[in-house]
Amino acid sequence: MRFKRAAGVLLHPTSLPSRYGIGDFGQSAYRFVDFLIESKQALWQTLPLGPTGYGDSPYQCFSAFAGNPLLISPDRLVEEGYLPATAVTTVPPFPNHQVEYGPVITYKMNLLRQAFTHFQSYGTPEQQAALAEFAQEQAYWLDDYTLFMALKNEYMHHEGGVWNTWPIEIALRQPKAIAEWGNKLAEEVALHKFLQFLFFKQWLELKGYANIRGIQIIGDIPIFVALDSADVWANPDLFFLDDTGQPTVIAGVPPDYFSETGQRWGNPLYRWDRMAVDGYAWWEKRLDMSFVQADIVRIDHFRGFDAYWEIPVGEPTAVVGRWVQGPGAQFFRTLQEKLGELPLIAEDLGVITPEVETLRDEFNFPGMKILQFGFGGEQNSNFLPHNFDRNCVVYTGTHDNETTVGWYLNASSYEQDHVRRYMAVNGHDIAWDMIRLAHSSVANTAVIPLQDLLSLGNEARMNFPGKVGGYWRWRYRTDALSDHLVYRLREITELYGRAPGQQLTGKVEAIVAEKA
Repeated sequence: MRFKRAAGVLLHPTSLPSRYGIGDFGQSAYRFVDFLIESKQALWQTLPLGPTGYGDSPYQCFSAFAGNPLLISPDRLVEEGYLPATAVTTVPPFPNHQVEYGPVITYKMNLLRQAFTHFQSYGTPEQQAALAEFAQEQAYWLDDYTLFMALKNEYMHHEGGVWNTWPIEIALRQPKAIAEWGNKLAEEVALHKFLQFLFFKQWLELKGYANIRGIQIIGDIPIFVALDSADVWANPDLFFLDDTGQPTVIAGVPPDYFSETGQRWGNPLYRWDRMAVDGYAWWEKRLDMSFVQADIVRIDHFRGFDAYWEIPVGEPTAVVGRWVQGPGAQFFRTLQEKLGELPLIAEDLGVITPEVETLRDEFNFPGMKILQFGFGGEQNSNFLPHNFDRNCVVYTGTHDNETTVGWYLNASSYEQDHVRRYMAVNGHDIAWDMIRLAHSSVANTAVIPLQDLLSLGNEARMNFPGKVGGYWRWRYRTDALSDHLVYRLREITELYGRAPGQQLTGKVEAIVAEKA
């Protein structure tokens, strides 16, 4: 699906300002949408919004369908009567520049439990009815997820609570055990249904606020799901698992730009042959839910649909493995027949073959261009703007990269020289030099991480692929979205024909026509 010429900002909601130690769907989120509108942006790209576990990565979630309760705004709960104001009178002094997940999780989950208790006693008939309707409509994933989370809470001190370490009758979902534990943990199950209701209520209201003002949401889903997830626990036959629920082969990528030993992700691999039997019904439901949460969806590791790297479970790194054929074009044809045109962005980075490009182009999925990857090599690099075509999304960098300032400072002198000569700049304002390069390109879509708009260094880096701990923490301060930033971003967006409603003229139009 080809998108019109536009610009946007990459920011995960956890990075929003909030006095509760982590960004949420409260006032700062609405202020961020207003910032996008004022600066003539049309897109807000997030990372996956699912519930995170160990390591806090949004790419390793407990569910491919559920939302992260940590993003629920306590202030909005107070405003709507779900939480008494006295519950948030005193808030711990959390840092305002990063998320300290341990203390935040403890504090916020306690607050959300208070909201549940308050709701049980004081919830209005309208609120009770809305929750019941939500639970009924979403039962196809919600029932499994909420019991899964209740069981994880029950067994949290038993080998980390991973489902395949639970008593065998629960791990293997014997009907009698599932019924018994469902009754035993009914209160905890009800809590998690309530939290999902609040998450979707607040997120969809925020999304509606953005949509009606011309801002579309670009969501993000990883191709693979976490082993410790309700998805794998509830659908073990769709994954390569042994009789005890342990994976036999796992996902990752071979050595590449990011790592000399590759990335050993550890996700179980799909049994694509079994998924094909019912027309990829699980994926149909997953994408359908993704398009509820977002207007456009980026699929991480798109190349895995053509072929994926299979690692024997006993290997300590991703060096040893093999390429295995994925479901290919038939997968997307099937889903297109069921869901209509798919507004997807293909994350096509890493080891990309002509077959992957053919698969992407058959369905007109825009790929990704990372400007940081373009320098220091050959002039025919796919990441240099003079080699772009229109149907792509250009980024200065993504959540997996250094910030542009950090990247430039750590680049070799040869790369730095290449950057300066390519853009005819001195490098003193490198983040905005690269932003200008992205916006001026023929790429239909330009998305800039907020860290680069703020010209921040690697202290603001979101993630380092392959490393666990200390990432996914960055937050911006309340005063960061200044009038000057609005003016500067609006000017460059309008200058290169990316503002909503603008028509391309002159040289830009000629370049676009030539590249089409």
